[in-house]
Amino acid sequence: MKLKELHKKLLELQDIEYRGYQSAMLPMIGKERNIGIRSAAIINLAKQFFDDKSKAEFLNQLPHKYFEEDLIHVWIIKGMKDYDECLRAVKNFLPYVDNWAVCDSLIPKIFAQHTDKLIGEIRNWLDSDSTYTVRFAILMLMKFYLNEHYDKKYLQMVVNVQSDAYYIEMAAAWFFVEALIKHYDDTITFLQERLIYPKIHTKTIQKAVESTRVSDDRKEYLKTLRRGYY
Repeated sequence: MKLKELHKKLLELQDIEYRGYQSAMLPMIGKERNIGIRSAAIINLAKQFFDDKSKAEFLNQLPHKYFEEDLIHVWIIKGMKDYDECLRAVKNFLPYVDNWAVCDSLIPKIFAQHTDKLIGEIRNWLDSDSTYTVRFAILMLMKFYLNEHYDKKYLQMVVNVQSDAYYIEMAAAWFFVEALIKHYDDTITFLQERLIYPKIHTKTIQKAVESTRVSDDRKEYLKTLRRGYY
């Protein structure tokens, strides 16, 4: 696959104003990696540019030069219909994920059909030293294990995460708010008993109080659990 041709086409889609906005939202990636292209334009280009052979070649050309190439990489992975192939692609890509936008976009649909196999991989990812690998693992639990596959043990898996990394804290808090909404009685006990890592505990209550999906009476009770934590 000719990367020069791809880069040329990406640069032709550049929106300077959007690049400024995007750079402000993603300070963790260097501005030189950010072209500034809206998602719809990236996807349209990817659909036109890649055939099956060039997709396979592109997935092996890591790390990518541009943030937008990472988004194309995500788009290709999300379209995979074979679980084992998709899992291999995710494992190869995760070490190169360096921002929340790419991490949060990486939700392969095929994973929903293989939650029995996926949970072992999630346990391994939760033990990673990489911020975005851990965040990815938490988001997989939130996406695939708080509905029909729910078990209280999945809450404990996230409780066991103790990290001062901001993007892990925020993902864990997001997870616990979703868990409060869907499984209140189980989740509230972790807050009542102060079992969640302090910063994540605080952010969970903050996010729950801000949520329109949490009832007013529960918000008032959650506020009482902020007091005297430290």
